[in-house]
Amino acid sequence: MGLRAKIGIAISATAAVVAVLVGVLVHQHTVNAQLELAGGTLDSRLRTTVQDRAAGIDTGRGLINPRDLPGPLRSLVDRGRRGVYLEQGGRTPYLWAATRQGTDIVALKRPYEREQQTVEALDRILWVAGAAGTALGCVVGLLVAHRLGRRLTTSAATAQRIAEGDLGARLPRSGSDEVGQLTEAVNTMAEALAGRLRAERDVTANIAHELRTPVAGLVAAAGLLPPSRPAEMVRERAERVRGLMEDVLEVARLDARTEEADQEVRPLGELVRRAVAAAGHPSAGGPSAGTGPGSAAAGAERAPADAESAERAPVDGEIRVRVGADGLVETDPRRVERILVNLISNARRHGAAPVTVEVDGGVIRVRDAGPGFPEELLAHGPQRFRSGCGRGGPGLGLGLTIAAGQAQVLGAGLRFGNPPGGGAVATVDLRAALRPEADGEEARPDGEGGAGGEGGPV
Repeated sequence: MGLRAKIGIAISATAAVVAVLVGVLVHQHTVNAQLELAGGTLDSRLRTTVQDRAAGIDTGRGLINPRDLPGPLRSLVDRGRRGVYLEQGGRTPYLWAATRQGTDIVALKRPYEREQQTVEALDRILWVAGAAGTALGCVVGLLVAHRLGRRLTTSAATAQRIAEGDLGARLPRSGSDEVGQLTEAVNTMAEALAGRLRAERDVTANIAHELRTPVAGLVAAAGLLPPSRPAEMVRERAERVRGLMEDVLEVARLDARTEEADQEVRPLGELVRRAVAAAGHPSAGGPSAGTGPGSAAAGAERAPADAESAERAPVDGEIRVRVGADGLVETDPRRVERILVNLISNARRHGAAPVTVEVDGGVIRVRDAGPGFPEELLAHGPQRFRSGCGRGGPGLGLGLTIAAGQAQVLGAGLRFGNPPGGGAVATVDLRAALRPEADGEEARPDGEGGAGGEGGPV
């Protein structure tokens, strides 16, 4: 139950309780006042009747020793006291007044129906007024709850934007109540957090930028070393440092939110095959293998030449490409390939074979058979310099962070999950970039018909 409903119910319930209490008090006070007034009037008449009878005047209004005198009133009179009693046992209520005069009991009796009807009419008015008051309280409660709930909903949405990285978002300032104080506190916290994050990112980007020239010189110097195993190790480490530096710079550019996509129309299957080739694994060989990305891609899509090669399981390091439904997409090919290369590299390093890349009508899935993504990543998304320890050991989390940033630039969806059967799956959703006029034949540059199929290991 939401806060609006709770506030509305609370105010409505309070209004209903107040209406009932007021109604009960008014009803009881009216009943007592009417009985006191009628009893006083009848008692005054009884005294006059007794005085007239004592003076020998018979007015004919009094009852002498009535047989139907109520028991409680008879007991009171027998003790020598004068009293008034309301009898409500029959269809018509009667008000009695009685006293003793000598050996006789003198009593007066009159119907009490008019007063009872007055109370019933008053009760009906109280019920109507109580219902109207409760309804008005309910409306007022809903209005108050709606206004408060709208302020809290807006604040929650803005806070979520801040949590997702929009450091310029702020909660709207409204009012000086507790919600307004909370807004001021959250805005202050957001400004402090934004300042710290900007400072950290600026420091990281500046360090990477300052290292760019020395690292480039180191790579160039390593390339001049004479062929040997130590020289290969130096070149490998230098290339790794340069790659890490480029990744940090790319993260800094994505954080600045100044990147723009260069739109082109390309077949999605072609982009996937180029990404697989760029990940460092050309075709496994065979008649369809080639030396360039296009040749490797074609080999990835065609079925194996014989049943034996089609049925064999992929060995460690192989990547399978499955194109179920290809299509033309209008997007930035370089950024799509960058996303897929990072996802494939992450699957190979932290997951386990087989690694499979599936294309299904604008949706690309990269699967592996490893231990799955960490729970923190599933809950909060990729974060730089935070990575779980997969099969390939701990990482810096830059690859998935870059993939998420590039997907945001493209306006594409990127989701991470651990399927029930084990492993990990990263899903890139490019359905918003599909061209409506594209069909299955246009999407296949090599002219193959059919609905697509499963490729061999890459």
